[in-house]
Amino acid sequence: MWGRAEQQDFRSRVRGTLLGSALGDALGAPLAGLSLDAVRAAHGPAGLTAPAPAHGRRGAVTAATQLTLFTVDGLIRAHVRRDTGAWHPPTDVHRAHLRWAATQHDWGPDERREDNGWLAQEEWLYVRRDPDRACLTGFADTVLGTPEQPKNPTARNSAATTRSAPFGLLVGWDPALVLQLAVECAAQSHGHPTARLSAGALAVTVHGLTRGESLDAAVRRALALLDGRPGHQPVTDALLRALAAVTRGAPAAEAVEALAVSDDPDAADTLAVAVYCALVAQDVPHGLRLAVNHGGDSAAAGALCGSLLGALHGETALPAAWLAGLEGRGTLLELADDFALEMTQGPALHGPAAAAPGWSARYPVPAS
Repeated sequence: MWGRAEQQDFRSRVRGTLLGSALGDALGAPLAGLSLDAVRAAHGPAGLTAPAPAHGRRGAVTAATQLTLFTVDGLIRAHVRRDTGAWHPPTDVHRAHLRWAATQHDWGPDERREDNGWLAQEEWLYVRRDPDRACLTGFADTVLGTPEQPKNPTARNSAATTRSAPFGLLVGWDPALVLQLAVECAAQSHGHPTARLSAGALAVTVHGLTRGESLDAAVRRALALLDGRPGHQPVTDALLRALAAVTRGAPAAEAVEALAVSDDPDAADTLAVAVYCALVAQDVPHGLRLAVNHGGDSAAAGALCGSLLGALHGETALPAAWLAGLEGRGTLLELADDFALEMTQGPALHGPAAAAPGWSARYPVPAS
């Protein structure tokens, strides 16, 4: 049972997670491909301190935010479809990501597609924002990747992790199931264990934060759940590096860069950066600035750090001036509130005793 205060707190954390992720994504986007020296040469010794133009506008998001939106859409539909007697969330999330894939090659919304729902009608989503190649190939057909037979088994970057924060918002689920769902859905495009388990670790950490745990406790829960899973060591080591770095002096870009040990930063390295920056953040802007000003995957690290800080503190901790110019803010808020409604009041929307006629139009699901 959800009381009013619990519903309000949950909605704030859902909004915080999605908006925080998008803010970090947008803040880091202009720094793509730049070394730390190049970042400082372009933006001064402190690096980039506020949203700057990318993709033709200030506050523009990347494909990471687009995919996160469709992840949420898929999770809502999974819960709606349960009324039909069918229950397999990885399938519904996969179908949602296929709808995202259509936005990457269609000119605009196709009104002939009855399964689009409202999100796929948003015209601003029909633009390419540096989508990861493994996402494009993973969702290029209808074959469902699984941990046993994953798509792109060598793909180990953070593109699957950056879309996985919404799994952590399933607060009624057991943490082990949250991790498993995130891992299964990551395998639909990124098959390497480092990528899959980084996605699971992020989801479990967000799950703990949304349920009121401290960030340190949430990370340690993720470590406990990773233990024993094949291929977990790089992710475990990365999280332990992040925890240990907190006690090694004042936060700085050099400390952030030291967390990445791979020649080409992978999902585990990027997750370590995000966790460290969230742990040492004085406030949300400080944490996001720290997360993007380095030579790694700035947009991904910013998105992951933003999702952690948003889940921890809720939407009111996010910087208002940055939110005002954020691309897609209305869509993010609408979807966040729909998710919170579905999780807290689903039976009133599509249960046997009552139904909201517009809900099935917003989130249509097949019978099987």
